[in-house]
Amino acid sequence: MSYAQPWGQTLGLVEAQRGGDTTMHAPGVPPARTDRPRGVAVLRLRGHDVAEYVWEPDLPLSASPRPFLHPVRTLAGVTVTDAAPDSHPHQFGISVAAPDLDGCNFWGGRTFVAGHGPAWLDNHGTQRHQRWLRRTNTELHHTLEWADPRQATLLREQRSITCRPVDETAWSLSVRTRLTNATDRPLPWRTPAALGRVGAGYGGVFWRGPAFDGAAQVLSPDGADVQRVHAQAADWVAVTGHDRDGRPWTTLFTHADEAGGRDRWFVRARDYLGVCSSPAWDEPLVLAPGESIDRHVVTVVIDGVVTAATAAELAGTARSAA
Repeated sequence: MSYAQPWGQTLGLVEAQRGGDTTMHAPGVPPARTDRPRGVAVLRLRGHDVAEYVWEPDLPLSASPRPFLHPVRTLAGVTVTDAAPDSHPHQFGISVAAPDLDGCNFWGGRTFVAGHGPAWLDNHGTQRHQRWLRRTNTELHHTLEWADPRQATLLREQRSITCRPVDETAWSLSVRTRLTNATDRPLPWRTPAALGRVGAGYGGVFWRGPAFDGAAQVLSPDGADVQRVHAQAADWVAVTGHDRDGRPWTTLFTHADEAGGRDRWFVRARDYLGVCSSPAWDEPLVLAPGESIDRHVVTVVIDGVVTAATAAELAGTARSAA
C-alpha cells in the first residue's frame, strides 16, 4: 500500500487551518463551532459536523492516553460512539489500541496476566501526536509515536482519517494506519486470548458504541447473531440500534485492505457495544525491528436500520471508494 501522496503533503496549508473550519454553510445548516479547545479537529460533510478527532487528549495514564474519534454522528446528528463510560472509562469512541505490546498496555485499564487474570499494573503506554501532514475538513493525516512508561518509543505510526459521503443517509469514515517497530528487538503484540482468556482477542481499530435503548442487533454475511461473527473473519459486520430518543442508527465495519480482510472480528453486544478488527487473536503478532504492518478499516455511519442485503451493498461501495 502506498502512502506517497497523503504523507508527502507539506504543512503550510495545514498550519493555516488551525484556527477553525472556514467551510461555507447552506441556509438552515448550522455553521461550524469555533469554541472547541486546542487538540480537537473537526470533520465535516454537507455542512454538518460528523466527527471530532481528539488528537491531544487530556487523559489519566491509567487510560493509556491516545487520540480518538468522539463524538461520531450520523448525517442527521445521532451519536454512534461513547467515550469514558462508567463501566469502561478507558474506552474512547474509535481509536487504535493494543492490550499488550511487548508487555506495555496501550488499551487502558487492567492488563490480563496469564494464570492470574486482569490486574492493575504500572505498564500503561501513551500515543503521542508528532506532526500534521495534512489537515482539512474531510482528511486528517499525521504521525504518532507509541511510548512505553519510560517514554521510550516502541512504534512509529502514520495515520490517515478520511470521511466521504456514501448516499443521502450514510457516510464513511476511513482509518488507515501503518505501525512500524522503532526498536532494535522484536515486538510482540498479544491479546488476552493469546494469554488464555478465551474469546478476548481484542485490539486494533476499536469502536465503542453508544448507550442504547432496547436490543441492538448484529448483522454479518453469516447471520444476525454475535456468535456468527465474533472471532471469525468476515467481509463486514454491522450493528444497529436506537438512541435514547428512539432514533435508529447503524454502524457498519469493513476492510479496505487484503491483510485486514483476514483478521478476525471482536464483537460485543452484551453489557456494551464494541467492535474491532484484530490483527492478532490467539497467537502473538511479532514485528521485527523496522518491520511495519498496515491496516485500513472503514466504518459506514448510517441513519436508520438496514437489512443484511443493504449492509453488504454499502460495504462494497465504501470499500471501492476508500
